[in-house]
This record gives sequence, structure tokens and C-alpha cells, in this order.
Amino acid sequence: MKNFVFIYLLFALTFSVSNAQSFREEEVILPVENGNLGGVIMMPEGKKRQKFPIVLIIQGSGPTDKDGNSAGAGKNNSLKMLAEALAEQGIASLRFDKRGMGLSQSAGKQEQNLVFDDFVSDAGLWFDYLAKQKRFTKVGIAGHSQGSLIGMLVAQEKPAANFVSIAGPSLGIGETIMGQLKSNPANPPAVIDQAKNIMDELKKGNKVSDIPSYFASLFRPSIQPFMSSWLKYDPQEEFKKLSIPTMVVNGTTDIQVSMDDANRLKTAKPDTRMIIIDGMNHVLKNAPKERNANIATYSNPDLPLNPDFKLVVTSFFKEHLATTK
Repeated sequence: MKNFVFIYLLFALTFSVSNAQSFREEEVILPVENGNLGGVIMMPEGKKRQKFPIVLIIQGSGPTDKDGNSAGAGKNNSLKMLAEALAEQGIASLRFDKRGMGLSQSAGKQEQNLVFDDFVSDAGLWFDYLAKQKRFTKVGIAGHSQGSLIGMLVAQEKPAANFVSIAGPSLGIGETIMGQLKSNPANPPAVIDQAKNIMDELKKGNKVSDIPSYFASLFRPSIQPFMSSWLKYDPQEEFKKLSIPTMVVNGTTDIQVSMDDANRLKTAKPDTRMIIIDGMNHVLKNAPKERNANIATYSNPDLPLNPDFKLVVTSFFKEHLATTK
């Protein structure tokens, strides 16, 4: 990969903040087998040739871009704001678009050809790129939502200095789906058993052709390779494999990932630091528990990050990513 990586400065925007610091953004392109992956490095302002630590930021599931914005939920800029918060503390960051989106549009795959491990591999490529850059010292990883599991898997294989799980699920996707199906009183036991049998086969890597009509969308043939790849991972088991400093951060008004998830990850890895942020929701903003008002924050880019979240995350990275002066 070394001979095929190139970087170019597309723009250098200045962001004003309360302490009069400013940041620079650089667009980065990584050629891959069927196109390009694209991301953005946010650099703190500093002296020429000054080295900085850097954090690889990994976004959540679905059509979510490098800034934390989802095509379905709207624009909130949560991960861009996280990058800015890190830059305020002298820490660079890289956030990237997943295959088929934004700067990585050309590397998109047909659904039937996409597997969960593609996301892990792509994040690993970005880590390798950062690790080879002499302008950066140590590399940390922050994974949000589904990106938490991806970050755990990357951190197992790469020399990450530390890892932060942000609103990360603690249950495997199979257990999550089964829990949702069981919680619906309209689903009879026979339907629950069918779903379990299908997922058992997918977990073995087998294709399932006889799908009931009521499961046509959930277990459609084109999504089965992705499901098979994802089903083999249990976040709790993967988290306990890490030997680097780790932290779990969750919010009390997160309607997607509960406090039980944070507690399960803490139980799986007792030496991890667990921080619960009062009043913070899944997109890292202050929000009430009431569902409609909570979801409204998903599409409000004017709302700032929860200040306690900014403090604990930036402090943790500063603690474990010593900046070279």
C-alpha cells in the first residue's frame, strides 16, 4: 500500500473557537482495489514540522458519513465536532467516509458483495496510513456505535495507543435482532424459532434460500453475506482481548444504546474506565429522554457536543497520547 498512498491539500479552512485556536483540514485519498477511500485529517495549528498525536475516528452503522451524519436521520456533525474538540487540545484526527459514500463513493460495492469485515479492513488501512506518517506520534482509536466493534477489531491487530468506545453496543447483532423480535408481542414463538434457525445457518457461513415473506427484508439474499460476517463477532469477547488503555463512554438519554451495554462491556473488561454522561444521547448532544425531542437533535448541527463528553474524551486521549513538542 505504501507506494500507492498519496495525500493532497484540498483546502485549508480556519475554524475559530473560544480560545482563539484554529485548525486545518486536509483531504486524504487511499486507492483500493475498486476505487478510492477518502477521509479528512484535522490538524491543530502548530509550528512548522511540529508532530502531533492523532486519533482515528470510526463512525456508526448505515449510511453515516465521516462527520457523523446519516442519510436517514439528518445532519448533526457530531464526529466533526469531536475532531474539533481534539484539535483544541493539540490532537489531530482522521475521520473517513465508508465505502460508497462521500469521498469514498468510487469504492462502493454491491450489497451482495459487501461484508462487515470490509469495514474492519478499511479502518485498518487508515490506521496503517497514519502509523507510517512521520508527522504523527502515537495513534489512538475512537469508535462510535457500530464503529466501537470495528475499532476493537482494528486495535487487536494494530499498535493502537488506546481505544475509546463511544455509545458502543455490547451484544452481537444476532442477539440484538433476537431481542427485538422477542420484545414484539405480535411475533409468535414459531416466528422467533424461524429467525433463530436462519441466523444459526448464517453464522455458520451458509446461505439460506427459503426465507418467509415476513423476513424478506431482514434476511434478503443480498444482505446475507454481510450478516454472516457480522454475526461471528461478540463485542464483549472482542473487547476483553484488548491489552491497551480503554474507556467506555455512554449517555443516560441514549435511546439506541443503553446503560446495560456500558455495564456489560465494563464487566467483560474490568480494568476499563467507564464514564456515564448525564443527559447525553446517541449523537453526543444534550437531549431529553422523550423520543421525538431526542431524535430531533439528530438533525440539528447547531447543537454543540455535550461539554462533559468533550472533557472526558479529550482528557483520556491526552493522557495516553503524549504530544511530542
